[in-house]
Amino acid sequence: MSSLVEAFGRQTINSINHLLDLLAFTYRLISIALKRPKAGRRLVLKFTLEQIYFTAVQALPVLVFISLITGSMMVIQFVKYFAMVEGEYILGDLIVILVVRELGPLFTALVVILRSAVAVTVEASYMTILGEFDAIEMQGMSPLYLICIPRLVGITVALLSLFLIFDMVAIIGGYGVAWVADVPVKDFLQRVGKAVSVTDITVGIVKAIFFGFTIAVTSLYRGFHVKKGVTQVPSETSKAAIECLLYCMFVNIMISVIFYV
Repeated sequence: MSSLVEAFGRQTINSINHLLDLLAFTYRLISIALKRPKAGRRLVLKFTLEQIYFTAVQALPVLVFISLITGSMMVIQFVKYFAMVEGEYILGDLIVILVVRELGPLFTALVVILRSAVAVTVEASYMTILGEFDAIEMQGMSPLYLICIPRLVGITVALLSLFLIFDMVAIIGGYGVAWVADVPVKDFLQRVGKAVSVTDITVGIVKAIFFGFTIAVTSLYRGFHVKKGVTQVPSETSKAAIECLLYCMFVNIMISVIFYV
């Protein structure tokens, strides 16, 4: 029993230390971003645009497919199961609650985690192992500014853009698929327009920004702290993906509580 309590206490302390290290790493990134060093600004802009292209543009086919399937499935199922209880009058509210508030940010974050978070962790891990960060410092530039800030800004901007696209495709595409399938969705778009509010859109945008920031910081932190060699890269990448998902779910709950409770 004592060994179990001891192991639990040790794990708790390690988790707290990890969170504190993550917060300290976040503070360093924010401090460097606010200072905006002159050295390497063009490279930072170039890397930021490349990250946005990789995270947002190249992920569009996958995201559009997922959002289309999600929207059409919801519209068809809601019309089918709520038609006898005035479902046509609450369909707009259900779509707003599930797509705009919850599933839109989370599904978008999941796509970004599976594509960009994993890639950034692997990239940063190999750069750490091969000493590329030390080489950047020897050239008089900060690796945190040159490598981390573009990933941080690029992933955050990309996730926000993908979230907006997900919502539009899920709602409009879902309506289109339901119309083609001859599902009665009378005045669907008008009801969604009446149901959505400024608060709903604001919450979705805030979630997307925080998700992007959280994913980028967590992935970079894991990549920077690889020490033992290339054999540690897979485990750190797996931990980064799991942590990104858990942190995003926690942030999602906290933001929903702040705005709606």
